[in-house]
Amino acid sequence: MTDSTDSRFHVDDLLRDSATNLFASTCGFDAVQAAEGVGWAPEIWDAVAGAGFTRIGLPEEADGSGGSLLDAAEVLRIAGSYAAPIPLAETSMLGGWLLTTAGLALPDGPVTVAPGVAEDSIGVTGNDDGSVTVTGSAGRVPWAAQADIVVLVADVDGVPTVVAIDPNADGVTNDGTTNVAGEPRPTVSVDSVTVPADRVVAMADRPNLAEGLRLRGALTRTMLMAGALDAMSRLTVEYTDQRQQFGRPVSRFQAVQQHLVWGAQDAAIANVTAQVAAAKAADGVLAARFEIAAARTVANECASTATRWAHQAHGAMGMTQEYALHHLSRRLWAWRHEYNTPGEWASIVGGMAEAAGPDGLYPLIAS
Repeated sequence: MTDSTDSRFHVDDLLRDSATNLFASTCGFDAVQAAEGVGWAPEIWDAVAGAGFTRIGLPEEADGSGGSLLDAAEVLRIAGSYAAPIPLAETSMLGGWLLTTAGLALPDGPVTVAPGVAEDSIGVTGNDDGSVTVTGSAGRVPWAAQADIVVLVADVDGVPTVVAIDPNADGVTNDGTTNVAGEPRPTVSVDSVTVPADRVVAMADRPNLAEGLRLRGALTRTMLMAGALDAMSRLTVEYTDQRQQFGRPVSRFQAVQQHLVWGAQDAAIANVTAQVAAAKAADGVLAARFEIAAARTVANECASTATRWAHQAHGAMGMTQEYALHHLSRRLWAWRHEYNTPGEWASIVGGMAEAAGPDGLYPLIAS
């Protein structure tokens, strides 16, 4: 377990308590269920944005809320525990980070980012006046229809370039696709749209910008999953304490207790590894490649097993729309497949371990 007194893992208690109280008061069962039906939760967004949490980790001089990446990651973990149906990760740690890094202004509303998936066919061509012309499609763009800006990292004449696209511009459409949790993940199609020069920034000094985005994306999903796993464990304990069978709570049956222990164990492991990855990433995500890949692999595995224990302990109740378990389990299933598949992150960990060699394996793990 990590030491909470270690400054590397320190998040201000006031920030943590404030975020917990806010999400607890806004992300009740009915609000999350309603958001799935319409694809958006403006009341939740307004409350979270009004508290400044959508800009945590972004510099104050760029109209952010200040704070560190570790602060932003912890707020995201708490949001995951309440299944918050808003693009918080995209607005703060991903799209907001790209915009502020490029010196572009943050919009008033949500930001999203093209995550870069295998089926993407986006082409970006530079023009003489500094603008670019974008054609093609980007898949699984979170909340694209609700965002003020869709941020894209593109290769323009061999240079990583940040492109801020207006999702409401003529020639930009989306197909309304959602993931298994009902969260908007549409394919955004762009038909020869010209993005003006003041929304295009070449980043020649950041050759690994796309890799940085991918690692940040993986970290955001790891934090969300850690929060959801923690909430799932607590929900299962509460349910089995209340559910009576043969005159006593089902939590007293040995088989059920085993499920509860395994679920709590998965939640604890996922939260510890996520915390370590976030602390390392606060010094630079590229340097935290192993920690992020390892934490992502652990979270993916824990999500697979913990949802099994939770649903078995809940029985038929866990399969009903009227009960909150599916808000967590379906998100865990969906988030496992965002920013690379579970197997790809495991391969990265294995590849780095192999490259370290016999003498470097222990330092790689123990550091």
